[in-house]
Amino acid sequence: MPSRSLPFSVFDADNHFYEPEDALTKFLPDNRKGVIDYVTIEGRKKIRVRGVVSDYIPNPTFEVVAQPGAQEEYFRNGSGGKSYREVMGEPMKAIPAFREPAPRLEVMNELGLDYSLMFPTLASLVEERMKDDPELIHDVIHALNRWMYETWSFNYEDRIFATPVITLPIVDRALEELEWVLERGARTVLVRPAPVPGFKGTRSFGLEEFDPFWQACVKADIPVSMHASDSGYAEFLNVWEPADEYLPFKPTAFRLAAMGKRPIEDAMFALTCHGALSRNPDIRILSIENGADWVPHVFHQLHDVYSKMPHVFSEDPVEAFKRCVYISPFWEENFADLARLVGTDRVVFGSDWPHPEGLKDPITFIDDLKGLPEEDIARIMGGNMMQLMKVGSAVPAA
Repeated sequence: MPSRSLPFSVFDADNHFYEPEDALTKFLPDNRKGVIDYVTIEGRKKIRVRGVVSDYIPNPTFEVVAQPGAQEEYFRNGSGGKSYREVMGEPMKAIPAFREPAPRLEVMNELGLDYSLMFPTLASLVEERMKDDPELIHDVIHALNRWMYETWSFNYEDRIFATPVITLPIVDRALEELEWVLERGARTVLVRPAPVPGFKGTRSFGLEEFDPFWQACVKADIPVSMHASDSGYAEFLNVWEPADEYLPFKPTAFRLAAMGKRPIEDAMFALTCHGALSRNPDIRILSIENGADWVPHVFHQLHDVYSKMPHVFSEDPVEAFKRCVYISPFWEENFADLARLVGTDRVVFGSDWPHPEGLKDPITFIDDLKGLPEEDIARIMGGNMMQLMKVGSAVPAA
């Protein structure tokens, strides 16, 4: 039974599955075999991408994982002098609910979750490690999507919505992939909040070159999810503090401070300043697991540049943002301030279950919404996502 009974439906916009070893390799074309494999080093399996061992995910088999919500106390109150190992607590063997939709649905019922967006965990390392070979990125992403569809489907019983990945380097291939996943029931797609790799370097996905993709998403009437990922910012930080690769689970103090929320901020600047949100006013972007404390800074910067260069915008970029972007804040952030900035109809609940940095009991998120009107709480906890995803009986828009 859920830890409490709520008088409205709950849609968790940030759930994850743990991939098995063959998720990225099972459907690779023959000419790509061996691009990704696993090796054992000092008794532990590691993922190897194009011959280079990656520690981006310390345990890429996910056979043993941290307990869901293991770091909740740490994120609420700090470490209290505990070591990283003490904060993480005892690990657990992966259970079927981490790997398969039917047992996951049973756990969702136990947790009081009516619907969820289901994101991959391992996939976030792919694009950055292949950015010099756009064709390869598209091949690997398609292989992952084939595995995801076979294992999870993209719409499991109208309750679990797995998020196929769309990579954008070659726009025609991105459109082909979008069509492929839509034909198989996808209700959203996952796009990395990062510069888009290309044959001549990287560029912004806010440029007109990518409008056919945004327009296709509008035509399909689906939101585009942008989940925290490896967005390539280690390249910039390495000029201050050299390192081999971005290690999100072992950040240094400098990297934790300097990185901040730069990837999602820059992604939003790209969409607004390069005009994608204004040229495609009906696009809907979901910012997931990026928090929300960056929003005031983005609004401040956009207000400032708009006041100085109004002629380069077709509309107020802040208003474009408010129309198009939905935010999933971290539960430790100030919801009243965020609601005042973007409106409660643009805020959605996400627990990050079963990751250790998420919530052990997802619906306790509601405790951090105290003080908001009941109707607004219902929107944030489920109604806004239900409207976007067109499921159930959604709370009317504000």
